[in-house]
Amino acid sequence: MDTFDLAVIGGGTAGLVTSAGAASLGAKVALIERDRLGGECLYTGCVPSKALIRSAKVLHLLRRAADFGLNTPEVSFDFAKVMDRMRLVQQQVGKHDSPERFRGLGVTLFSNQASFLSPTELQVGAQRIKVKKVVIATGSRTAVPPIEGLEQTGFLDHVSALALSRLPRSVVILGGGPIGLEFAQLFARFGVRVTVLEVVGQILPREDQEIAQSLEAIFRAEGIDIHTCTKAFRIEKDGAEKIVHGECTGTAKTFRAEEIFLATGRRPNVEGLNLEAAGVRYDGKGVVVDDTLRTTARNIWASGDVTGKLLFTHVAEYQARLVVRNALFPLTSKANYRVVPWCTFTDPEVARVGLTEVDAREQFGHVKVYRHSFGDLDRALCDGEAVGLTKLVCTPKGKIVGAHIMGPQAGDLIQEVVLAMRKGLPVGALSQTIHVYPTLAEGVRRAADLYYREKLFKGPLKGILQFLMRFA
Repeated sequence: MDTFDLAVIGGGTAGLVTSAGAASLGAKVALIERDRLGGECLYTGCVPSKALIRSAKVLHLLRRAADFGLNTPEVSFDFAKVMDRMRLVQQQVGKHDSPERFRGLGVTLFSNQASFLSPTELQVGAQRIKVKKVVIATGSRTAVPPIEGLEQTGFLDHVSALALSRLPRSVVILGGGPIGLEFAQLFARFGVRVTVLEVVGQILPREDQEIAQSLEAIFRAEGIDIHTCTKAFRIEKDGAEKIVHGECTGTAKTFRAEEIFLATGRRPNVEGLNLEAAGVRYDGKGVVVDDTLRTTARNIWASGDVTGKLLFTHVAEYQARLVVRNALFPLTSKANYRVVPWCTFTDPEVARVGLTEVDAREQFGHVKVYRHSFGDLDRALCDGEAVGLTKLVCTPKGKIVGAHIMGPQAGDLIQEVVLAMRKGLPVGALSQTIHVYPTLAEGVRRAADLYYREKLFKGPLKGILQFLMRFA
């Protein structure tokens, strides 16, 4: 029976980063993946969806040719070619996740379901292996809500939608979070009639209310029908269409479409692992871990979506790096989620780090909010992308406690604020930093400028400055 220093269960982002890191340090590593290396991010998540979003945006831009002083061309598309391009991107990105690369790193690969026999022994297909330490990185999948008739009528999710050979004529999307909205917009730009149903009072429930409302207006302008505070409770089939019965504050509503698309949250992949045999506790959110990502079994850790923490690829990578250190070395470090950015890749993008304005007021009582509109940003006007805003949420003394950007390349622009928050830099540091002109990044600086404008020209310093100017 083979013995390994570390067994990693799951070949997605968390599992791959853990395996590569541990092998590079000289550990004997077993990587167990029952499907394909690369996981959801490569095959059914980030990579394919962003490739489709890009195609949809190019199509949208072509239709806007007149906005750029160009003659409007005859615009059409072949959905099969769009999907072919998506798969080509997957192949290009997937080279980093190939079995050959990991074998070259010295990792032993197993292509079977793993099941615990004890904390130190695993059944992998027909084989048994001994392990000193284990990392569970099995990810998550779509959570299917208990809606009457849903299973019988059938539905799409972000996985099955990527296997479509043709577009549906219409779709009702259940869930107005990031996955639901990204697919809503790309479907709509490809000519699908889209309706979005969200249970709570705003789309993107975790985002700043002002930002969410602004994005909703943009979506409505693109012809996407949005219903918040609306819960689906029954679905039935009527010929070629599916009927969604819902209600909003006691009022019945009915929606018809060719397809239903689920974007109603995630559930951890723990089935078949026999975690009880290893003494690993889990619940509906995922495997229970402490601040070091250790499970309830001393020699077993978990990382990525299966922990139920922040379900983002970049968080999975961060956790994986932390697990390598904590599993292989005696001195451990705690996970720190104080400054974690994320982005919804709609058009415009919505990026966030830290607290919303509402959350900040609840926590600090009094906060300052500094905004700058992309409509007043020279580069955005030049690019014909002058929709959106930068919003900085700060304490009265200038500590940045949250930032929200809705605009082109928001996911890139937020990184400047992320670094400032990570290093404890005040909002004034963003204002004092020279930014290239003309760039979209100036929006962050201009929002930060309002801090000094308020401090110098509206506060008690104004009189002192006016007095000193007499002697200049």
